[in-house]
This record gives sequence, structure tokens and C-alpha cells, in this order.
Amino acid sequence: MNALQAEGLDTYYGKSHILHGVSLALGDGQVAALLGRNGAGKTTAMRSLLGLTPARKGTVRILGNECTSWPPYRIAALGVGYVPEGRRVFSNLTVEENLKVPLLRAGPWNLEAVYRLFPRLQQRRSHRGRQLSGGEQQMLAIGRALVLNPKILLLDEPSQGLAPLIVREVFEVLASLRTQGLSILLIEQNVRAAVRIADFAYVLDDGRIVYQGAAADLAADEERLRTLAGAAAEAWRPTPVAAHAARPPA
Repeated sequence: MNALQAEGLDTYYGKSHILHGVSLALGDGQVAALLGRNGAGKTTAMRSLLGLTPARKGTVRILGNECTSWPPYRIAALGVGYVPEGRRVFSNLTVEENLKVPLLRAGPWNLEAVYRLFPRLQQRRSHRGRQLSGGEQQMLAIGRALVLNPKILLLDEPSQGLAPLIVREVFEVLASLRTQGLSILLIEQNVRAAVRIADFAYVLDDGRIVYQGAAADLAADEERLRTLAGAAAEAWRPTPVAAHAARPPA
């Protein structure tokens, strides 16, 4: 079963055609990585799934609901958590106040559970958002999404600007969330870290999906990993091996 499925998304900013027939799926309890160079359309794709930048064509289904034209608050209410690029914590609120901003939903995730996951946040619970390091702000952004007790978690560049040790810690947390049954869609420039925890990988180039397959297959393809920084469509033309790669969840 798919937790999330998009078919044939065409999305525009004004007259600019950004996404061209983008289709992707996120299996229940799986991690999918959405990869590609800067400007490839990754964030637009995620915003289209969330209703923040609605697609003009195509369909989005989340947890069995056809929600292509729904406003973001209705999509979030289905059980979708979102960690945006740049964290976007409230700088004038304390850590605890930031965690209390979302409407709390029934489930295992509450303030104390977030503090157990991120002990540093508990230590700094009275500090304001602007006083936190980049890594602490990222932990707060993830924790803020978790208190919604989501079934699906969407993250946009969670490792951006973080020190390597903090990146490792963040990805260890994401891997642990996966073991708890959370479905995760991840946009990430740190390709090697992303494919290490993902089940499936998509590569976007110029608003089009140019590669899809098992993340393990991509991780084993050193040449393509190096090419991914540019992600040119020609370089990502399917090879005989890729043609038989794992299909997206049905």
C-alpha cells in the first residue's frame, strides 16, 4: 500500500512551467529520497504534494484520499508532518513554545517523547529559537512536526548547513523513525546519506523524473552518484541495468 502517490503533476509559478508530468510514490513505512541539483524542482514537487503550490494537472493521493485540490491544513490533518527547508522555527519563542505551536494530536509523540529523542532540546527548553545552533533548530523543526503524530513525514534538506556530526545524528534519527513505521519523503543534497537510509530514490532534472529505482542500486553506482551533482538528463538516461531496477511501490 502507498502512503502517498502522485501522478502526472504539472505545476507552475505564474507562467513558468516548473514540474512536467511528475509521478512518484511513497510506500507505507518506507523512506523515499527525492534527489537532484539545485533548481531541479524538488521543493516545488514537495509543495505540490502539500497543497502549498497546487498542481494544475495530475492527482495526489495521501493515505487513500484524493486531495489534489485540498488546502494545506486539510492535508496536514490527514497526518502529514512537514519540515521545511531552512527550519523556520519561531525565533522569539522558546523551544517549548515552538513545540506547542502545532495542534497536538493523539499518539505516542508529545513534548516528553521529543525531549527523549533530542535530549539537547530538553536542556535548552527555555532558550529562544534564535539562540539555538543550526543543528538544534533542525532538531526543533523535526520535533515540531512529530508532535502532530504524523503518519507521513516530509523533509526538505534536513542536513543543509549542518556540521558532519550533526548530519549523522539527524539521519540516525530519521532511520529510527522509519523503524517505528513512519513513512518519510526526503529531499536531500547529501546524496550518500540519503540513499543509505532510503528504500527508493527519484532524481529530478528540470522538473522531470529522470531516474527512479531502489536506493541500494543507486548507492552502488559510484558514477551516477558523482553525476548527481549535475543530474543532467542525458547522464540519467536509463541504462539496461536501470531499466530493470526496482519499480516504485504499487
